[in-house]
Amino acid sequence: MPEGPSVRKFQLLTSPFVGQVVAKVGGSSRKLSVNDLNALRLQDSQVHGKNLYLAFVAAEGPVGPTGEETVLQREAACGAHCPAQGQQGQDGAPHPHSQDEELQEAQQSRSEAPEAAEGRGNWLRIHFGMFGSVRANEFSRASRANKRGDWKDPVPRLVLHFESGGFLVFYNCRMFWCSSPRADPASDILSVEFHRGRALRALCAPDPVCYTLLDQRVFSGLGNIIKNEILYLARIHPLTPGSLLALSDLERLLDCAVQFSSEWLHNKLRGQRLHPQVYQKEQCPLGHALMKGTFGPSGGFKRLTWWCPQCQPAVL
Repeated sequence: MPEGPSVRKFQLLTSPFVGQVVAKVGGSSRKLSVNDLNALRLQDSQVHGKNLYLAFVAAEGPVGPTGEETVLQREAACGAHCPAQGQQGQDGAPHPHSQDEELQEAQQSRSEAPEAAEGRGNWLRIHFGMFGSVRANEFSRASRANKRGDWKDPVPRLVLHFESGGFLVFYNCRMFWCSSPRADPASDILSVEFHRGRALRALCAPDPVCYTLLDQRVFSGLGNIIKNEILYLARIHPLTPGSLLALSDLERLLDCAVQFSSEWLHNKLRGQRLHPQVYQKEQCPLGHALMKGTFGPSGGFKRLTWWCPQCQPAVL
């Protein structure tokens, strides 16, 4: 599923539409009554980890974001005119080619996007599944045939046409109403409020570091691609218990997480694709054969992990 950098880019695509009124809606969503969005004004757009939040109010309501303008919203103008305009909805990451990986992604998607237990609010929470995306002023087209050999374009879950003439298209996502964005910016690796001290304390636990890195309560927005890449960059074996690592090693791992995520986002805004070093690879950049395993906590979700036994030796 799209990780933090991808969802941040999706938010940049929606920001130019803040303040505009929905003139027409469409889409295949069954759990959301898309017609309820008709004649509403898009009031705000926020991203927290892997979730996108859109606030809607009555058209005669106040115009503009409900909270302080974020740095990403100020960059929206740049993002809307970057060279990636023709590929706005593309994730830029390699597509998983394993059925096991696809199953794990689907399971995690269900676990990270529970149905809302509260009454309807004015915030629409959008959680993207595998290959989920947002397109601005364009629809996604089939790039290859499906298993049946048919060249069918993806069916959008939601289409929002605005009075200005522009439109937004949302693919492969789950949506429900909530009263407010339920998120802690201190856990978001791409937030200026990210709490390094709390993240370090979590990494010091006796659990394997590859488990802790995917804990969205501490590392919101960090997904399987980032996990694999930063463990290689930090030269840490994925199953190493955090309690056995020196503080300097954990600091380096945390630095890699923040830097890799930030660079991935910046590359997306420039229209550049991600070129992973170990994720879904057979060899590391030094030519060593990679190993692959499915790891996860007992009773939890298991994720595919790639690592180099020479560059990332096991800690005994």
